Amino acid sequence: MTTLVFGHKSPDTDATGSAIIWAWYLAHTGEEAEPRVLGTPSAEALFVLDRWGVAVPPLLENLPEGTPVVVVDTNNPAELPDGINKADIRAVIDHHKLTGGLETRGPIEMTIRPVASTATLLYQLMDGHAGHAPEAIKGLILSCILSDTLEFRSPTTTEVDRRIAGLLARDLGIDIPAYAAEMFAAKSDVSGLSDAELLRIDSKEYTVDGVRLRVAVIETTAPEPILARIAGLAAAMPQVAAEDDADQVLLFVVDILREQATLVTPNALARTIAEKSFGVSATGDSVLLPGVMSRKKQIVPVLRVN
Repeated sequence: MTTLVFGHKSPDTDATGSAIIWAWYLAHTGEEAEPRVLGTPSAEALFVLDRWGVAVPPLLENLPEGTPVVVVDTNNPAELPDGINKADIRAVIDHHKLTGGLETRGPIEMTIRPVASTATLLYQLMDGHAGHAPEAIKGLILSCILSDTLEFRSPTTTEVDRRIAGLLARDLGIDIPAYAAEMFAAKSDVSGLSDAELLRIDSKEYTVDGVRLRVAVIETTAPEPILARIAGLAAAMPQVAAEDDADQVLLFVVDILREQATLVTPNALARTIAEKSFGVSATGDSVLLPGVMSRKKQIVPVLRVN
């Protein structure tokens, strides 16, 4: 039976690319495997797939009980398909904190390491096989690392991420700054997205002090057009929260070049969260957070409601 490999909902570059990378590796080592996505990949992910000539994986529309699966780039059941605990989870490969809630049929391979990108971890796990990977797979690994590290600007970046990216870039003949600029330009083009789509493009669910939050992050080299839409984004938040069974949507617009984030604070709850979490005074519709770039390391760990 074919093993399906997939990442989280709202698939970004790392979730999309890692599913493809690991499915290739499993097939390369003799196991039938195929990648899937749990939604439309982000604009940056689509750019990366096109750049390396890789097809967009099929959408996982249902997950029959007993299907063998490998989960990458998440271990949070809220970010995975309904029925995930009835699937035959064979492995989890991730770089996020352990959430809990996944149930397996027996012992599994579970690897979680503190690196910036799941693709970095996959490269390590592939050992010598990474050297035999097609150019497209190497390109995906490099792209995932550059995306998740924001070209090494993110505080999640490790020397392991830098080293592997450097090796791959030299092997592929890629100039990292030039290629990262192309990726971030694709990431920053959100002109065709509605306010609701913007709030979901890279969002994850968390419960903090009993409050269900959908934490959305938009990483961009051009924050001005997004911040000009604050009124529309604020108006869309209650609808998105209701549809996604959340109490509050938090939107962080990360300015990659200035290395700062703007948190949209359209109501009293969002302003309370801003003040208690980041120690700022929040009186208007947004608040600037200098140096904040990483949801995983600088946002989620400090979120407070009470």
